[in-house]
Amino acid sequence: MWLVFSFISAFLLGCYDVSKKKALDGNAVIPVLFLNILISSIMFLPFIILSYSTDILTDTLFYVPKVSLQTHAKVILKSLIVLTSWITGYYSVKNLPLTITGPIKATQPVITLLGALAIFGERLNLFQWTGVFLSILSFYLLSSSSKKEGINFTHNKWILYAVLSVILGAISGLYDKYLVKSLDVMTIQVWFYVYQLFMMLPAFFFLWYPHREKTVPFRWKWNIVLISIFLIMADWIYFYALGFDDSMISIVSMIRRSSVVITFIAGALFLHEKNLKNKTFDLFLVLLGMLFLYLGTR
Repeated sequence: MWLVFSFISAFLLGCYDVSKKKALDGNAVIPVLFLNILISSIMFLPFIILSYSTDILTDTLFYVPKVSLQTHAKVILKSLIVLTSWITGYYSVKNLPLTITGPIKATQPVITLLGALAIFGERLNLFQWTGVFLSILSFYLLSSSSKKEGINFTHNKWILYAVLSVILGAISGLYDKYLVKSLDVMTIQVWFYVYQLFMMLPAFFFLWYPHREKTVPFRWKWNIVLISIFLIMADWIYFYALGFDDSMISIVSMIRRSSVVITFIAGALFLHEKNLKNKTFDLFLVLLGMLFLYLGTR
């Protein structure tokens, strides 16, 4: 069942990436990210209030229990890792085509896999290893095809931002598997956004706001709200999938990256991005890798 939830999360994650690209188009990164986190925190606020002041949500999936300071410290660490990943990822999405950032992000599970093998002792079968190999191959081919657009993987800082975001995202995924062993989904997700909000306040008010007239201007777009909605739904289902005893973070992470299908289609149809012929083959390898992972996990 966790496989099904993983694929649903992947679809929602693709919608989130498309909304993020539209929101960042010609827009300032810091306020878009700040508002995304603010809106998400506000959405979770009623669950905190109802859980702490009433019994309405008790014994439901949406109950937010009171937890220790040690638990809060664990969530703060996750918030710091993810926020750094988001900042670098937002800048790369703003400055690179979706048909490039999507496949790069799709290789994140390879790093997660190495960590899962070393830390959690997960083992893959032949089908799953084939899926991993195809994912690595797609990344290599993508780097080659991107040169035709004047994007050099080794000298473009936005590519480096995208890679750093992927590495931090993989670390976060491994940490998630550790957290769900002792914490419930709502504890992780609710406080994760609250602490990120506090972390973003200095960046917004002291780094961006005083210099806003000298940088890219901020424009309100309704896609900012969609970012929050799609990400909350995608992450909640993702954490729920990890909660299954037989779930494997290496596989869940791989499946989540099939969200590249949504971003690729949007980049081709709505954003009219270039060099689609070669990128389509790269995408095919990613999807073929997902198929092998699914077959190996049935």
